[in-house]
Amino acid sequence: MNKPFDLEERTFLFAKEYRIYVQKLPKTISNLEDGKQLVRSSGSVGANYIEANEKLGDKDFLFRVKI
Repeated sequence: MNKPFDLEERTFLFAKEYRIYVQKLPKTISNLEDGKQLVRSSGSVGANYIEANEKLGDKDFLFRVKI
């Protein structure tokens, strides 16, 4: 399978795959809590990248991408 080069697309697929993964975990208290955190953090990767693309300059892009 060819991986998409577009980082925005890749971060979207990353978040989507982790949501599918979390759904397959056993429904224990710790998995539910950790799963919620994993879903939130996997989605924030893409959100931070999209925000970094709305840069004000090169230094701003580097600062935002490091987040």
